[in-house]
Amino acid sequence: MKDSYDVIVVGGGPAGSTAAKYAAMGGAKVLVLEKDREIGVPVRCGEAVDHEGLVQFIQPHKKFVAAEIRNFKLIAPDSTVVQPNIKGLGYVLDRKFFDYELARIAANEGAEIATKVYVDGVIKNDGSVTGVSVQYHGDRLFLKSKIVIGADGVESRVGRWAGIDTTVSMHDMESAAQVTAANVDVEEDTCYFYFGERYAPGGYLWVFPKGNKTANIGLGVAADRSKQKHALKFLDEFMAERFPQASVLTKIAGGVPCAETLEKTTMPGLMLVGDAAHQVNPVSGGGIISGMIAGKMAGKVAADIVKQNDMSLIGKYEKEWQDSLGARHHRYYKIKKVIYKFRDNDLDSIAHEISKLPQKQQTLGNIFKQAVIKHPTLILDVMKLFF
Repeated sequence: MKDSYDVIVVGGGPAGSTAAKYAAMGGAKVLVLEKDREIGVPVRCGEAVDHEGLVQFIQPHKKFVAAEIRNFKLIAPDSTVVQPNIKGLGYVLDRKFFDYELARIAANEGAEIATKVYVDGVIKNDGSVTGVSVQYHGDRLFLKSKIVIGADGVESRVGRWAGIDTTVSMHDMESAAQVTAANVDVEEDTCYFYFGERYAPGGYLWVFPKGNKTANIGLGVAADRSKQKHALKFLDEFMAERFPQASVLTKIAGGVPCAETLEKTTMPGLMLVGDAAHQVNPVSGGGIISGMIAGKMAGKVAADIVKQNDMSLIGKYEKEWQDSLGARHHRYYKIKKVIYKFRDNDLDSIAHEISKLPQKQQTLGNIFKQAVIKHPTLILDVMKLFF
């Protein structure tokens, strides 16, 4: 590593690698710092994305696509199954190879990537972030830059060290757990979502197939409702009931910020992207594509700042995010606050009403319509999302 760069990206996940790619494409000298010894490992993600989101950045390829998804099944607390007409295509990724590919592409565009580098602080000068301090091979190094892009995950340390409040309230944090399991007998083109108090109070449980009778099986539980029983306990009980023959290959647990985007995602010399900026979809908890969209915006803005030597351009990033996904996520957040309060009888009733419709009319829009009937306060936000 050199001691000075135009842009330093902290974190080698999808948001970080995408930011690095676009900053390098814009002519900036870019360094990506990843704390783990290998890009893409360990995987802390359900790994599902939609086709339209993915192809904005990269064409699907068998080397990182584990399964093609053409159907959803939504399972109500009383076991009523709704299969909405989604008219689309999705994928369950293999994040190890997906992240690796994104980093390779960024490197081919000119970004330098260093792994097993532990960032332990930011460098500030007159209120502006001007680099980071790192632990690398037993040495402490001070790396200077014009821009630092924090892509370092939930409750970003980079943001916090710089002076941005990145904490998540307990109400907006989900306690999540997931296993990747073998010998799981499910339809390999279908994602399954289970709702209800016994599966995941204040959230949902998912089964995402990865081919060859392997699947990601996980859940998110509202953190303020998981004190009586941890997410891992809910997951263990589900596995014992539904897949007692399965072999668990990996197990992870952690927090997912199902909150609104941080009110402040920039300051002079710093931009936050992805989970670090709370850019996860508040309803689904999905953040791969939204993080990549933010990474692209931040990378291009960073390149413009370097090219024009004008730090005032940093505000373009926050504006672009708010004008694109920010406002949409705000509406999702308002919807989440209502639907996560639904009790089992509400969910069962919605499933029963949807099941009465012809298959073509069993759409996500009509599911939300039934939710509005249960809670009319949702109507304005649902209309803005679907009309």
